[in-house]
Amino acid sequence: MMRRWTAVLPALVLACSSGNSPGEGGETPDAGDLTDGAVTRPSEGDADIFEDMLAGEVAPADGLRQIAWSGGWPLERGGKFVFVHLDDGGGPYRLAGDHNGWSPTTMNAADGFYWTEVVVPGPASSHYKFVNASDEYSADRWARRYGYDEFGEISRVRADDAHLERWPELRADGLATRDLRVWVPDGEISHHLYVHDGQNLFDPGAMHGGWQLTSTAPAGTLVVGIDNTADRMNEYTHVVDDIGEGDIGGSGDAYADLVELSIRPRIEAEYGTPTRVGVMGSSLGGLISLHIADRYPGSYDFVASLSGTLGWGSFANKSETLIERYQSAGKRDFVIYVDSGGNDGGGCFDGDADGINDDSGYTDNYCTNRQMADVLAGLGYTYDTDLYHWHELDAPHNEVAWAARVFRPLGIFAAL
Repeated sequence: MMRRWTAVLPALVLACSSGNSPGEGGETPDAGDLTDGAVTRPSEGDADIFEDMLAGEVAPADGLRQIAWSGGWPLERGGKFVFVHLDDGGGPYRLAGDHNGWSPTTMNAADGFYWTEVVVPGPASSHYKFVNASDEYSADRWARRYGYDEFGEISRVRADDAHLERWPELRADGLATRDLRVWVPDGEISHHLYVHDGQNLFDPGAMHGGWQLTSTAPAGTLVVGIDNTADRMNEYTHVVDDIGEGDIGGSGDAYADLVELSIRPRIEAEYGTPTRVGVMGSSLGGLISLHIADRYPGSYDFVASLSGTLGWGSFANKSETLIERYQSAGKRDFVIYVDSGGNDGGGCFDGDADGINDDSGYTDNYCTNRQMADVLAGLGYTYDTDLYHWHELDAPHNEVAWAARVFRPLGIFAAL
């Protein structure tokens, strides 16, 4: 038994980047509060919220958050744009961007924040950053629209082309705070794809260069990246297991509910109702993707698991694996993609006779993913129709490998 969970541990943690910091002070509302706030205080009321911030009637962090989940920053009013930065001790702050030739201009000091209001010619093509007292440039973490250049993240005033958007500091009861990162394609949107480990999807400075989905996302596909947190091992697993340091995991139901009941309604209210919906992830992100599709089988058209940790549940505690759960559920109507790199380690086998094949540290979860594909085929799924299995021989368990083959599940989803 020791061989199984010690060998697989690196595969479980490689895809985990550190959780997103909760941001700049203040109590974070839960997902429902954020959504309700956006509905009850629509974007035309954002200027009133800002005036309340200036008057000291709304805490700066709360005002920033309310507007971020409504019309978004920077705030447009009266033909000008309002930019705000919290007073975090690094000020006074200045604003630099395309609108002023990147010559930093002083921002006004208010109680707990800095602000300025300027005319921005051609806002759809205008970028900006804040400059602190040490002449360090930084992107606006509250900006709705953003991108990347050779210096890292850069904020956008508005956008009329394919771009990234951020919805900051989402939290549901019992789960940690996280950001949503959304790839908004050009033109009509027909597909929504929810992908885990959001920090690794778009940022070229992410672990191993990230997934580079801004380059590979198909036309018409909105990609919703859901950031992981320090609780990733708990949130991305459907049952408790033990990988050598005691029981861990099992909060997958709460995370699945967050995606289905809080995130999806907010995304569809903002970007429209799609004709196809999918969910995708790698490693434990692949595991939780399959769990979400299983928990809400009528809600998803497609699920993709890259190098999914499908042995979870069998490492020590002998709980139900998703292989067993899918076998019990029988054939269903959504399309399934599973893959792995690595190899069979000399031959897949069930060394402890628990019904689940064993994976070593070199197989990239090959044996359990092969077993899952075989189980699904036995249930009546048809290869290259509603079941896809890919083996990238000897590919490692990291973002470089996933970025290189993510075009496969993306293409399958786009064709639905």
